[in-house]
Amino acid sequence: MSSSDSDSDVEMAPKPSTSKVEAKKKGDDAKPKRKRLQDYLDEKAAREVAERAEELLRLRRRRGLADDEEDPQETTFPVINPINFVKNKEIRHNRFKRLQGAKRKEEKAAKKTRKLEGKPSVPQHTIETLREKDETTVTNIEGEDQEEVLNDLANDEFCEYYKKSYTPRVMITFNATPHHVTRQFASLLRRMIPNASTFRRNKTQLKRVCKSAIRENFTDILVVNENRKKPEGLLLIHLPDGPTAHFKISNFKDLKDLKRKETDITTHRPEVILNNFTTRLGLTIGRMLGALFHYDPEFRGRRAVTFHNQRDYIFFRHHLYEFDKNGKRVKLRELGPRFTLKLRSLQVGLYDGKCGDYEWMITNKRHQMENRRRFFL
Repeated sequence: MSSSDSDSDVEMAPKPSTSKVEAKKKGDDAKPKRKRLQDYLDEKAAREVAERAEELLRLRRRRGLADDEEDPQETTFPVINPINFVKNKEIRHNRFKRLQGAKRKEEKAAKKTRKLEGKPSVPQHTIETLREKDETTVTNIEGEDQEEVLNDLANDEFCEYYKKSYTPRVMITFNATPHHVTRQFASLLRRMIPNASTFRRNKTQLKRVCKSAIRENFTDILVVNENRKKPEGLLLIHLPDGPTAHFKISNFKDLKDLKRKETDITTHRPEVILNNFTTRLGLTIGRMLGALFHYDPEFRGRRAVTFHNQRDYIFFRHHLYEFDKNGKRVKLRELGPRFTLKLRSLQVGLYDGKCGDYEWMITNKRHQMENRRRFFL
C-alpha cells in the first residue's frame, strides 16, 4: 500500500464529535471522589458526639428541664480533643503546635489587658504556696499574740549569744583519717567562720571532745563526717548544754568547681542572712546556725553568708556584694563554697548516740506520709 493510500485512510477516519467528549468530561466530574480513612473516622466521631448530645437532650426534656437550665444531676463527660483522632503523627504534632501558639497569644493579650486595667496578676501555684499549714508556724514574731514564742526565745540555749554576752568560738573536727576533700571542706568552714579552728580528734569519743571543748571555752563544735571520700554529714553541737543537730550534706561545690580562690575570702566578719525559717523548729535551727558567726559583722568586707530554707532543704551561699558608682545597684559575686543541708535530727542536750533524747527526727519515709506538702522548717 502506498503512502498516499494511508494518508487517505487517515483523512477518511471519522472524528469523534465534540458532544461525546463533553459528555465524557461531565461524567468524570460527576463521579464522586474516593474518601480517605481519616474522613470516615472524623464522620464517625461527629455522629457519636451528635447522638450523645441528642440523647442528653431527650433525658433533659423527660425531666422537664429547659434547654438552658442547669441540671445538678447531670454527669459531665470529658471534652474530646479532635486532634487525637488524627492518625498521622506529623500532622497531629503540627496542629497541636498551632493550638499551643494560639493559646500563648491569648494569654499574652489577656496579660496585656490586665496590666492596662491595673488588675493584680493571677497567683501561680507552687509546692511552697500549696504547703500544708503547720500549727507552730510563726508569721510575725513581734505580734501581740506571740508572747509565748518570745518567752521561749528569751530563755532558750542561745539567749546569751543574742544578748551579746560572749563571743562565739567554734571547733571544727573530723575523723582520724579524713580524705583531702573533707579536709578542704573543713578548712573552708574555718575560713568563713570567725574564731574557728580545726582539730583532729583521731579516735577520741565525742563525749570526751565535748568536755575538753567546754574546758577550752569553745561555744560550738562542728563534726564533719564523710562517706565515699566526700563530706556526707555535719554534726552541730552547741556548748555547754546543747542542743545537737545532725545534717546531711549534699551538692557540695568547692572553690575549684566555682573557679574561685581561697584568697578571695577575706578575714572580715560576714553578715548572716537567715531566710524562710517559719516554724518553731525552724526558728531553733536558724538561731543555732546564726550563733556560729559573730554578732557584730564588719560591713567593710562586704561579705554575706546566706542560709535559705526551702522545702526543708537549707541552701548555703557565700557572696561578696559590690555597689556601683551611684550606689543604687548591687552586684553579687559568689565566693564559695556551695552546699545543701538537710536536717536529720535535733537532740536535746549534748550528743549521746545511745541514750539521747530527741526533740525531732526525720522518718526517711516521705513517700508514706499522708501529705507530701508538709514541711517542718
